[in-house]
Amino acid sequence: MAQPTSRAELKDYCLRRLGRPILEINVDDDQIDDLIDDAIQLFNERHYNGTERMFLKHQFTADDVTRFTTSDETLTVGTTDWVLRNNYLQIPDHITGINKVFGIKGSNIRSNLFGLEYQLFLNDLYQFGSVDILSYYMVKSYLETLDMVLNNGSFIPFRFNQRQDRLYIDTQTDFVDEGAYVIIDCYRTLDPTANTQVYNDPFLKRYTTALIKRQWGQNLIKFQGAQLPGGITLNGRQIYDDAVAELQQIEDEMSSTYELPPMDMIG
Repeated sequence: MAQPTSRAELKDYCLRRLGRPILEINVDDDQIDDLIDDAIQLFNERHYNGTERMFLKHQFTADDVTRFTTSDETLTVGTTDWVLRNNYLQIPDHITGINKVFGIKGSNIRSNLFGLEYQLFLNDLYQFGSVDILSYYMVKSYLETLDMVLNNGSFIPFRFNQRQDRLYIDTQTDFVDEGAYVIIDCYRTLDPTANTQVYNDPFLKRYTTALIKRQWGQNLIKFQGAQLPGGITLNGRQIYDDAVAELQQIEDEMSSTYELPPMDMIG
């Protein structure tokens, strides 16, 4: 099927592209399954169509409150004590990145008529024009930082690593009340089983085919130069080298065309 909608159809499509049933593709089914997993992982982590932006909310439980208020760890280095705050929430494993974390609680600094941010915008920022976007961005970043320090605002400092599946919140715990909410602005991977169009993505089809081709060549390298009946000579090295070159080309195209830039503002 030229437009695969399942894992099995993607496997058949890639093998046909490599010459089956005219040629025997010397790759085990388990190897192909591993290669499809590798291709989908790369697609989810680096291709802009492999993720979707979403907002997740979590309501703090009594266990969360207890952990947040008793999880500080003291590290002693020489005569200096450092406090490591281990406040974290367990994050679903399909979350690949987090942009911001928001707490649902009243913000005096932002919404109060006599608050700092309101007065700065009222008295200083009204005159800004389109050419002053950098100044606006710097002031906005400063106010968000001040918001975090005062712990009255909604923007919360955090740490997140995809390989941990933990959202560490590096702030005072005044906003952590049982029943309160926290919202994360994040990206999650697309599940191919639920979003079957992923299997028909041109990048995924090309990349998976090239991975299988490389594995095919690697499997045949140990038989390099062996002659089959009819005088045919196996050339696994050539298949392998061709696949490596194809993979490099596909990955370069992905980095320049399909991969999201790492930062919105540099400088």
